[in-house]
Amino acid sequence: KSVSIGRIERFVADWGAGLHGLSDGALADPNPTPPSALRAVDAAAPGQPAAAAEAPTVKPSTGRKVAVIGSGPASITVAADVRREGHEVTIFEAFHKPGGVMIYGIPEFRLPKRIVEDELRTLEAMGVEIRTNFLVGQTRKLRDLLDKDGYDAAFIGTGAGLPRFMRIEGENLVGVFAANEFLTRSNLMKAYDSDKAHTPIYQPKRVAVLGGGNVAMDAARTAIRIGAEEVYVIYRRSRVEMPARAEEVDHAEEEGVRFMLLKSPTRIIGDENDRVVGIEIQEYELGEPDESGRRRPVPIPGSESVIDLDTVIVSIGNDSNPLITRTTPELEANKWGNIVTDERGKTSMDRVFAGGDIVLGAATVILAMGEGRKAAAAINEMLAM
Repeated sequence: KSVSIGRIERFVADWGAGLHGLSDGALADPNPTPPSALRAVDAAAPGQPAAAAEAPTVKPSTGRKVAVIGSGPASITVAADVRREGHEVTIFEAFHKPGGVMIYGIPEFRLPKRIVEDELRTLEAMGVEIRTNFLVGQTRKLRDLLDKDGYDAAFIGTGAGLPRFMRIEGENLVGVFAANEFLTRSNLMKAYDSDKAHTPIYQPKRVAVLGGGNVAMDAARTAIRIGAEEVYVIYRRSRVEMPARAEEVDHAEEEGVRFMLLKSPTRIIGDENDRVVGIEIQEYELGEPDESGRRRPVPIPGSESVIDLDTVIVSIGNDSNPLITRTTPELEANKWGNIVTDERGKTSMDRVFAGGDIVLGAATVILAMGEGRKAAAAINEMLAM
């Protein structure tokens, strides 16, 4: 019987926040939560961080050092499991704030930021160092971390954050965003607050989101929350074929998002100032199934029409950022740019492991955590030799 990963993830988040009796560090520590930590959660005001709880036990120092690249769910899991064994751990995060996709990509209404911030505080209480604004592959190459900086092992958990575009006319206009950029600027940089944001985005009024996945639903629902008056999701297949979870689609619809199905954009239209003013769409019908098993969308000639817009958000998937693989020739990647590993997360490069979306492609928080746990076990085993 199928299960809803999204609901499981939200349940884990709520549970870990103390709504069902767990405390800060629930994800970092697989052991039962001590009573003192439960009291800290019970005493916390709703919506506020709990008082400092007891950090998970860390074994005496081994003198071994591990670099963790990225600070998303896989990396947080690796950092906790490796640090618990007494190894020194440093997390290198490219952004100015750690947490990875859980902070900049997943909106507050799906994953409260408090959960992630509590986990990061727990890591720091365990002695994990977190270095932000550090882009491995540019600030420092992976090989240098190992050969010059004294790290005994490295884990790569940088996710899949390189957006795909449709390659249609007008994608370079002002008002066109990749979903990742739109969500990052909304969630992490609060760019919708024009009075306080360093890089504000102008207030969207009529928005089209191109794509039918979970990230598209996140972008559409975020646009509603920052004041958009009309939000359309444009998808070239029917609702049945949409890759987004059914409940995410239902929530978007309940919040006022409109769905334009069996339609796809042919060009984005701009004004004399290169700002988005509309989009041309073409109607489709479903033909025979393609290699994915879904019925192939077939364009209907002469069915083009134009709708007025001021913002377009492209959400048709992401690839892995090639920076680390391009600057580390000995690191094997597949044709999609994902790092190749064995079943325990070991890469083609000695002492280097990887997991999460950088290996799986865009997946879920729970899957990324599972990959991180396997890789951490392999790292600990290697360092114990």
